Amino acid sequence: MAQKFGNGRWVHEGFLDNRVEGTIVGRVVFAAVGPVEFYLKGDFKPDIAGEVIQFRNSRFEDDDTAVQVIGDMENPQIGTAYVISLDPHPNLVPHPYVEWFTLRKDHYRFELNPEDAWIVPTAELDSIDQESRKIRETLAVQMPERPRSDDEDSQWV
Repeated sequence: MAQKFGNGRWVHEGFLDNRVEGTIVGRVVFAAVGPVEFYLKGDFKPDIAGEVIQFRNSRFEDDDTAVQVIGDMENPQIGTAYVISLDPHPNLVPHPYVEWFTLRKDHYRFELNPEDAWIVPTAELDSIDQESRKIRETLAVQMPERPRSDDEDSQWV
């Protein structure tokens, strides 16, 4: 099933932290699912590499369709970052774009309005530091050394 979170409307708020090279950790609150922790191998794209981003969706909707489409989303989300950027494509207006694959090879992405995401200023990182560290320590042990084989089913969500 192809779904990009109802054009982002099912993404409420969250943060993603790429201050440790090669990993992205964070927490995203989704409609019908609630808070989901993330541990992804990879890095943000160069426009925000090594930063922490936060977002709050001005178009958030918690509707009944969300339960049917993403209600069975795994928590935590462990996998590989594909594209995470505030300026993902040179021919498009800059906007927050987050795309990843889970270990089960589920494929997720969401896009937000440009004003809905920002790089967290250094002075405000204290509130995120402890959460990021806890997520990284807890979920790192769940990341396998080698990716799963290509013969396992993949689903676009």
